[in-house]
Amino acid sequence: MALLMLTCMTPRKIFITGNAGSGKTTLARDLGQRFALPVYGLDQIVWRSGWKETPVQEKAAQIAQLVSTPCWIIDGVSSIAESAADIVIFLDVSPVLCTWRCAKRNWHFLFRSRPELPENCPEIAIIPKLLKIIWQFDGRVRPAILNRMDSPKCEQSYFHVRSVEELQNALSELQATGLPLKTSPFFG
Repeated sequence: MALLMLTCMTPRKIFITGNAGSGKTTLARDLGQRFALPVYGLDQIVWRSGWKETPVQEKAAQIAQLVSTPCWIIDGVSSIAESAADIVIFLDVSPVLCTWRCAKRNWHFLFRSRPELPENCPEIAIIPKLLKIIWQFDGRVRPAILNRMDSPKCEQSYFHVRSVEELQNALSELQATGLPLKTSPFFG
C-alpha cells in the first residue's frame, strides 16, 4: 500500500476512484457508514436516462458544485473530484477481476437500472461499452491517476490499493486521521 503525504488534519473529502467493477461504490458506501460522511456517486452525473452521456461542460459544472460542499465521499473517475479531495483511494484492480465483478453485479440489473444510476439504464444496453471501458482503463485512465499521485505538486494523500490487505491498511490509516468510526460489516 502506498500512502503519500497523509496530513494530521481530519480529512473531510474522500475520493474513491478506479475501473468499473473495482469496488468504488461498495467501498464508498461502507466508508460513508463508518465515518458518518455523505456519499455521492458520479454515475448520477456522468449518465442520463438511456445511457446518454452528460455533455462535458454540464458534467464538469455539476461535479464542481458537488465538490464545493464541505464534506463528502465521492466515487467515480474525475480529475475535478480528485483534485478537490483531501484523500484519494485508487482501487487498482485487474481488468479480469473488474469484468467478473461487473458480470456478477450486472446480472441482477440486465433489464433495469441499478439504484445508483438514472432511470432507463438497464445493464444489457451498455455491456459492449462497459467491456471497452474496463479493458481500456489501464492504458487510458490509470497512467494519469498514477502521474497525479507521483506529482511533486500533489496536495492530496493517496492510497494506492491493489489488494484486500492494502485496503485494510488504508482503512487503519484513515482511522488514525481522526475520522469518527462506526462499525461496518464490509471489513468485519
